Amino acid sequence: MGNFHLVRRADYSIKRVIIYYLIGILISLSIGAILLMSLNINPIEYYSRMLSMGLIGNKFAYKNVESLIKIFVPLLITSLALGLAFKMRFWNIGGEGEFLAGAICASVVAFNSKGMNPFLTVLLMCIAAMLSAGLIGLAVAALKVKFNTNETLMTLMLNYIMLYVIKYLGDTKADWNFFLREDSDRPIFGEFPENAEMGGITIGFFTLQYSLIVAVILTVLIYFYIKKTKQGYEISVVGDSAATAKYAGMNVSWIVLRTMFISASLIGLAAGLATSTAGTVSDSITNNVGWTGIIVAWLSKLSIPAIFVTSILISVLQYGCRAAATQYPAIDQNFADILQGIILFSVLVTDFAATFRIAKREEASNG
Repeated sequence: MGNFHLVRRADYSIKRVIIYYLIGILISLSIGAILLMSLNINPIEYYSRMLSMGLIGNKFAYKNVESLIKIFVPLLITSLALGLAFKMRFWNIGGEGEFLAGAICASVVAFNSKGMNPFLTVLLMCIAAMLSAGLIGLAVAALKVKFNTNETLMTLMLNYIMLYVIKYLGDTKADWNFFLREDSDRPIFGEFPENAEMGGITIGFFTLQYSLIVAVILTVLIYFYIKKTKQGYEISVVGDSAATAKYAGMNVSWIVLRTMFISASLIGLAAGLATSTAGTVSDSITNNVGWTGIIVAWLSKLSIPAIFVTSILISVLQYGCRAAATQYPAIDQNFADILQGIILFSVLVTDFAATFRIAKREEASNG
């Protein structure tokens, strides 16, 4: 193996990537089909239910669409936020922790908002969530700039710190703990007052929640921020080469601090919208978007339109697996998670294969 080396493909193209992705998906679905058949389940029926998300023949299909949106919005915003940091080659792996910090602070506002205007309440929840998550991101960036700490390890550790903070709040029965239901003997997170719950536009039986509108507008704004503004250009230059950015007279430290604050704040916004939509908080409020968002950003090559599309596809996969699992007693949510993992892992492997190839060291040196 010492004579071989990984090199980036010179003939890299979007067409090749799409073909490889399709191959990866087919392989993963084939593996899933084998597992399904071992459980005496027809894989074609399962996959058809998964892709249709239980919409066909369902008079309450609008509820399924509303549930899909609840998965999609936090994933999209978190993926966009992580993409900003990654574009600068700042490896923010702390999406889960930043999301949880935002959820906790948004909940503080919610639980103390009785009698407040609903719009003002949700707005304050989002602001509190953005500030708390943004300050965490800013602190990590400051340590990176000042002491050259490893941002990957720092943000990764913060995930577990915040996870145990919210677990502590959920497990501690005490007079000061307004997060919990007062009428329950065991610790259970309480529900928000009605004025803290996300509103929406009613279309028949369907409610188009404002969070989706915010997410779509935010996607457009971030696209123009990256493509059309000086700050977006600076992010790209720093990502290509910090030395070049310094040579060009850019304040790299300030760019890192600013971008990481924006990135973490956007994850906080996702948390504020998610908690308001859920009407409560819990240690599972993230739905793992901090981890899944990394995959979405990576698969999308940090392209904003691609992140939007990939977030939709991943959300359909997640909700479709859950919807299909409810029809079969032999499988549960764990199988849905396994299938999602197989598909995502296969796509990541094929993405790597489409981008790199194995070459002899002499060839790599000449190339």
